[in-house]
Amino acid sequence: MIVLILFVVLIAIIVLSFIGIYNSLIQLRNRVKNAWAQIDVQLKRRHDLIPNLVETAKGYMKHERGTLEQITKARSEAMGAQSVGEKAKAEGNLSGAMSKFFLVVENYPDLKANQNFLAVQEELTSTENKIAFARQNYNDQVLFFNNKIQMFPSNIIAGMFTFKSEEFFELEDQAAREVPKVDFSN
Repeated sequence: MIVLILFVVLIAIIVLSFIGIYNSLIQLRNRVKNAWAQIDVQLKRRHDLIPNLVETAKGYMKHERGTLEQITKARSEAMGAQSVGEKAKAEGNLSGAMSKFFLVVENYPDLKANQNFLAVQEELTSTENKIAFARQNYNDQVLFFNNKIQMFPSNIIAGMFTFKSEEFFELEDQAAREVPKVDFSN
């Protein structure tokens, strides 16, 4: 009788542990999805601001058509990217195009003094900061999730229910890693 009770208690502990691990995997996977959604919101905001910035600059930068077209093309590619890796690459290219744009803007003091341009630039800078924070949060959640599905004993349950590792959101282009230099001293 005691053996039967111990066996039932042992089975109950195993079942409860299984349920706890499974639920924690679900929770972490949902955190990753939520963190990605936060990045997606900020990227959309960034994509919405860029046309306003380009439109404001067009009148001043008539000889810089290639730079403006490059931003527009990079924005379109970023908006069309699907996977985390594709988005990371496309956003890196967009950041590189924006860096070049802000370097060219230095040659146009009237544009740098335009209130509309300054307002959009400030919004874009704020959005870039939010993207960086959201990317850090996303990568933290991916790290927790990937650790959980790779560590024993949760790796057994993760394998049973085909939990897959998530991809980090990393900028590939070195130019995109560099913060664009903006000089407001003029």
